[in-house]
Amino acid sequence: MDVVLLIKAAIMGVVEGLTEFLPISSTGHLILAGALLGFDDEKAKVFDIAIQTGAILAVIIVYWQKIRGTLVALPTERQAQRFSLNVLIGFLPAAVIGVLAAKAIKAHLFTPVVVASTFIIGGFIILWAEKRPQAQARIHDVDAMSPLDALKVGLVQCLAMIPGTSRSGATIIGGMLLGLSRKAATDFSFFLAIPTLIGAGVYSLYKERALLSMADIPLFAVGLLFSFLSAWVCVRWLLRYISSHSFVPFAWYRIAFGIVVLATAWSGLVTWAG
Repeated sequence: MDVVLLIKAAIMGVVEGLTEFLPISSTGHLILAGALLGFDDEKAKVFDIAIQTGAILAVIIVYWQKIRGTLVALPTERQAQRFSLNVLIGFLPAAVIGVLAAKAIKAHLFTPVVVASTFIIGGFIILWAEKRPQAQARIHDVDAMSPLDALKVGLVQCLAMIPGTSRSGATIIGGMLLGLSRKAATDFSFFLAIPTLIGAGVYSLYKERALLSMADIPLFAVGLLFSFLSAWVCVRWLLRYISSHSFVPFAWYRIAFGIVVLATAWSGLVTWAG
């Protein structure tokens, strides 16, 4: 295996892990990083989705106590059953729409204007959401969510299929606007990511299996490893950060990054077409 290619895989893994759970769009950053590294062919697109599994492993480890407790109590405790049902309900809209609309999304929405617009609009939505008093939040713990709350967040997650939106950004900020506290919205976003990203990775690998071979295992292994390590650091940091900070800095970053998208597209440095 080419050492340079493995280094590129490691860099892409770090980009994925650092951006997947922040409200700044991992897809947008992977497109930019892949273009700059010359790592943007069809196999690389499968790679970008597959290495999300490494990032999800970090979430599972960070939240292992809650996950393990839920699995143990699932047969007998109502609270564990409701929490599991809520995660499933939140996952289903993206699963259905993702399967039905994936081709149309790739064909029509992977354009510089769409990506830049969603970055910038998302930034202003975060600024607006953060102006609302946290005292208005009616749900401060994921166990207090109802199935309807989970469905609403799941529907908001579907907005992340628009490139540049950010899955975590849509679910966290959407959750806050729907009445969840910043902590509850972040926690549920992470739990919702487990089936969503694993499902996307498995579906992508199966659908594009003809592009892959056993020789690709080292490439994917390196990407998964670095995605896991960087995501583990990022998730632990973010949980500490939100206890005393808002998402306002991420909003301004999104706006600035939207300008970067337009500039790189205009200069021809990055091909933002899907």
